[in-house]
Amino acid sequence: MTAAVSPVAVAHVVRGEVEAAPHTTHGRAGAAFTAPALDLDRLVWPRTEPGPAFDVPVAEIVDLLEETGEALRTDREGLLAEALDRMVRVSPLPAEVLERAYAVLWRSFQRAGLYAQIDHELGGADVLDGWREVRLPEGRTAATRAFPPRLVHIIAGNAPGVAAMSVVRGALTKGVNLLKLPSNDLFTATAILRTMAGVAPGHPVVRSFSAVYWRGGDETVESVLFRPQFFDKLVAWGGEATIRGALRYVGPGFELVSFDPKTSISLIGREAFDSSGSLALAAEAGAADATFFNQQACVASRFQFVEGTEEDADRYAALLCEGLGTAREFSSAGGPRVAGGLREEIDVLRSLAPEYRVWGGYDGRGLVIRSPEPVDFHPDGKIVNVVPVARLSEAVRHAGVATQTVGVYPDARKAELRDALACAGVQRVVSLGRAGGMPPGLSHDGFYPLQRLMRWVNDE
Repeated sequence: MTAAVSPVAVAHVVRGEVEAAPHTTHGRAGAAFTAPALDLDRLVWPRTEPGPAFDVPVAEIVDLLEETGEALRTDREGLLAEALDRMVRVSPLPAEVLERAYAVLWRSFQRAGLYAQIDHELGGADVLDGWREVRLPEGRTAATRAFPPRLVHIIAGNAPGVAAMSVVRGALTKGVNLLKLPSNDLFTATAILRTMAGVAPGHPVVRSFSAVYWRGGDETVESVLFRPQFFDKLVAWGGEATIRGALRYVGPGFELVSFDPKTSISLIGREAFDSSGSLALAAEAGAADATFFNQQACVASRFQFVEGTEEDADRYAALLCEGLGTAREFSSAGGPRVAGGLREEIDVLRSLAPEYRVWGGYDGRGLVIRSPEPVDFHPDGKIVNVVPVARLSEAVRHAGVATQTVGVYPDARKAELRDALACAGVQRVVSLGRAGGMPPGLSHDGFYPLQRLMRWVNDE
């Protein structure tokens, strides 16, 4: 008889302190966890008084975040190790990928990256620390300020870096922040906040954060919290169901800032076939983009369009399939086995050779499908669809508003494609192999997050 596994205990952080309330059980049999019962009154900050960090200078916040990053790097208190141990038991990502992702969380807290966001997205710290004078037509002057907001964050759990990004952005706004923990990452955000509290116990920024779990869509919680008397904006990451659920609460005074569900593609120019070396480089870069967080991240490429003949596409696809089974910083050699329903669809395509061709198996090490047009299902779990095109410009018609990142090989071809891709709705055009991660200070999903998160107030 197999011994029963005790539910994993999830910590809550409320206003910078670990919540000590009695635990309740969540989840389903075999994947249950416990978390403190919610006290909704403690999760909101009254509008009759400023948030704890509203008047803290940006330089002090940057110092705190940098110290937090150093504490995460060394994990002096073992909080990340504890979170990782619990994550490994419940996350769909392999332990080795989680370990490497946790090992670099500190990078989000580096001083240069923090100031890149402030300078590029807001034009400098002055508009956070006070009122920026602006000159108007006819010799008039006015002042504007990026005022601290009150934010609810529904964060995604497909990559631990989302939690770090949310904490950094929330801290830089000087606002108050309530983070809803996702069921597929119940530990990263609280480990980061507890590490920050260890660096500076009781600091105003520390007291500006809460991170708790409730079941997504629970009206007994969301109908109470998602109101303009408590919060200005709902910052939502996730799939279509999450975003549509969030939209129910949007109204005057309560705005949605949405990081919508996205997919990504790759465009490989005929230059890849100039030599065996260039083909190998292109296939390696394409594999790196396709396997980022084992294809669970929005930036991971799923459809790759190859400029050339069917034979050219086959040469590329064969090398790409080999590369999918290679371990990288944020991917593992193996992955989850292909689900039964998807296997049946791929088996049908195998029978349609030579119009369709399939490389790889169903063991999770990677699989490539070459087809004359994109397949009508969603490639997932290290599955890539390769489609030959006569010209890369023809592939633009397969991009849209749901296409986040497009990787292009070689670099020189980006200039001829980027305007058409942007017109189609694409948000990022990158060098093939560089889809993973986003440099701080650039736009994200078509907007500047810090700019959108702030409350902009004028003195006229």
